[in-house]
Amino acid sequence: MSELVTGEAVVLGLRPARLPSRGLAVAVDVAVAWSIYIAVSMVLVSTTSSMDSAAIAAVSVAAFVLVQVGIPIVVETLSHGRSLGKVICGLRVVREDGGPIRFRHALVRGAMGAIEIVLTMGVVAAIASLVSARGRRVGDVFAGTLVIRERMPAADVGRVLPPMDPWPGADLGGLDLSRVPDGWWLAVRQYLTRTGQLDPQVGAAMAGRLAE
Repeated sequence: MSELVTGEAVVLGLRPARLPSRGLAVAVDVAVAWSIYIAVSMVLVSTTSSMDSAAIAAVSVAAFVLVQVGIPIVVETLSHGRSLGKVICGLRVVREDGGPIRFRHALVRGAMGAIEIVLTMGVVAAIASLVSARGRRVGDVFAGTLVIRERMPAADVGRVLPPMDPWPGADLGGLDLSRVPDGWWLAVRQYLTRTGQLDPQVGAAMAGRLAE
């Protein structure tokens, strides 16, 4: 299974999820969504009995969109790419560079998911995942995301960062690092974990850019 490689030639320690695990996660999420929709529909039946047929249809469509599209978008945004199904299967949605997704990514995935998962019963999503080398569905392609495995094999879990020299410890302890971009932290972390696998010239150039 191929690992992810950034444009800076850093091999990320992330492994794309495959169709079986993604399918199980989607099945859990869809089952939960339909259970919520059925419960909401039962409530609407009792509360909208006095409305005309057009109003009832509009409310039903709004409830369907809210449950099947709106709630998944909110959940993925607030949890940074994890739904109930993904938690159970040990998966997470991330950006192509390995960083956490934001609202715009979840919005695109949710909108496309309503078509390729809900309306087509997952057929389009399954075909796209099988064709893609990294198991991405159409929503992932448009959003610039992919689903990865969070539960790594034991060999990868045991991999740790190299020890830091003790001399800069006191100086680093007094620095204000709150405004350092998340992308820089990710790049540094992946560089340190994979520095032994990089070409010496590429590694030296990357170290200079990160230090700047």
